[in-house]
Amino acid sequence: MGRTAVVTGLGVFAPNGTGVEEYWRATLAGESGIGAVTLFDTAGYPVRRAGEITGFDAAAHLPGRLLPQTDRWTHLALAATRLGLDDAGADPADFGEYEMGVVTASSSGGSDFGQREIERLWSKGPQWVGAYQSIAWFYAATTGQVSIRHGMRGPSSVVAAEQAGAIDAVAAARRVIGDGAALVVSGGTDSALCPYGWVTQVVRTDISTDGTYRPFDAAASGFLPGEGGAMIIVEPADAAEARGARSYGEIAGHASSFDPPPWSTRPPTLATAIRGALADAGIGPDDVDVVFADAAGVPDLDRREAAALAEVFGPEGVPVTAPKTMTGRAYAGASLDLAAALLALRDNVIPPTIGVGDPVPGYRLDLVRDQPREAELATALVLARGHGGFNSALVLRGGHRSGGAR
Repeated sequence: MGRTAVVTGLGVFAPNGTGVEEYWRATLAGESGIGAVTLFDTAGYPVRRAGEITGFDAAAHLPGRLLPQTDRWTHLALAATRLGLDDAGADPADFGEYEMGVVTASSSGGSDFGQREIERLWSKGPQWVGAYQSIAWFYAATTGQVSIRHGMRGPSSVVAAEQAGAIDAVAAARRVIGDGAALVVSGGTDSALCPYGWVTQVVRTDISTDGTYRPFDAAASGFLPGEGGAMIIVEPADAAEARGARSYGEIAGHASSFDPPPWSTRPPTLATAIRGALADAGIGPDDVDVVFADAAGVPDLDRREAAALAEVFGPEGVPVTAPKTMTGRAYAGASLDLAAALLALRDNVIPPTIGVGDPVPGYRLDLVRDQPREAELATALVLARGHGGFNSALVLRGGHRSGGAR
């Protein structure tokens, strides 16, 4: 890669907490943000619970002119980017505009905005559809808006791979740093808690209709969606140290793979991605101290993930956790797991998985449940799988504070 990429800032909006420390406190305490959806009336839908961010007021974070131009998922990303830059102590004005890039993930796009415009089209006619419909729903809207707002004109892109996209986006940011960028805003957010977005989700067979989300449990019945995510500030290690910035950790290795179609007799490839990420980081299975699991909550997918972990690390060979049981699966906001992993490395504590009362013995997992576990942590592996066969694995190595750390 040529240059070491480190994370210097985190901006978090999660169903169980806003900001790094509020989110982390709630996560270690096992406080769930999953509850009844309140953003719209879910009566008549088979799923009525999700990880919803309550009390978010976009007007408190963004200029008024941006509000009618953008969707809630972009509002969350813009607000989280501001938190992340502040956390990193990074003022975009201090960087060259072509030295800063933006690489985000996208899954559902601007569902709420799109629904409003479609309703106007149907009820009033095309002349009532706003011009911003052409961009607000678009999967690259967040990358574009963050770039415009902060004058970041360097290499920028968007990754669309559902849950896996947030992991792949941060890996792409690492490559951009390796190619010479001075700062990259990465990660992702998501929000599809509106009737239009909800319909596209509840038709899936892997979503829970009984209101629970308990991965690796004998009674697992699917996952519950969430919204929000984490925006992650990535910089070259030497430059971050020179300006006295905190390093949460290094983006040390990454690999991705793609599963064959369900009707194929070929095996899934998550273990391939894990091994590739370890090789990219120059480490072996014994060097990994904790795994943040994808934790689909679907029996077949849980079994496959557990088998991949046992294959690479051995039965109960590494502690495994899934703090997303407190937020729901946030699709492009799966960068929340990266934030949790970096904070775990910072504080030498593994956050718990909640809601799993009867773990399947045959999965052979050392699952951290209900209570946080203190441990000496130097390296974390974060996994994510996206609908359709995407697999992503990313290795994080613990960071260090320079003399001028904030």
